[in-house]
Amino acid sequence: MIFHVTLEHAEDGWVVAECPALPGCVSQGEDEKVALENIREAITAWLWAEDQKAVSSLSHAEGRVPLVVAV
Repeated sequence: MIFHVTLEHAEDGWVVAECPALPGCVSQGEDEKVALENIREAITAWLWAEDQKAVSSLSHAEGRVPLVVAV
């Protein structure tokens, strides 16, 4: 998947990375390279957490068979 991110240089010298498509998905790093590595990890964690919320709601639904689909 492809996500757009923003980079902002903070006053303390760190770089803040944010993924606007995923509310609250923010990370930082000492430079742009590290900030981008960290936001990739944050995006993965954000998507995993949302999937876990969906899985827990499926387990209570009668007649539904939860499946895993790779994208």
